[in-house]
Amino acid sequence: MPSMQVESNQLVNAALQMPEDEFQRFVTELFTVKARTKTPTLSERESGLLPRINQGLAAADANRMRALVAKRQSYTITETELQELIGLTDESERLNVERMKALLELARLRGVTLDEVMKQLQIRPPAPL
Repeated sequence: MPSMQVESNQLVNAALQMPEDEFQRFVTELFTVKARTKTPTLSERESGLLPRINQGLAAADANRMRALVAKRQSYTITETELQELIGLTDESERLNVERMKALLELARLRGVTLDEVMKQLQIRPPAPL
């Protein structure tokens, strides 16, 4: 597509002469094109890492784990419940290791530190149970 030099005031004046519906389409297209240039796109590899980063215990398992931790802290946990808590803890830790691996790989792909990629994704360290 050949490029041409157009002064911004010429472009504004031309746009103002458009019929209203054409003007609205033009403005919409202009904002869409501008948004596309400002919005970073993720590579296929980055997109593949995001589900791993967002993976955690299922809500029911996380709730059960919190309940079991409370029972352990109050010294009312049974041996069966303790084994269940150990299993949930192992699974939570496994998922956290996978999450950290994915975060580190994303940081490497982006050429930034782990702290920086966590800021970019607005990720905070998990609160203790």
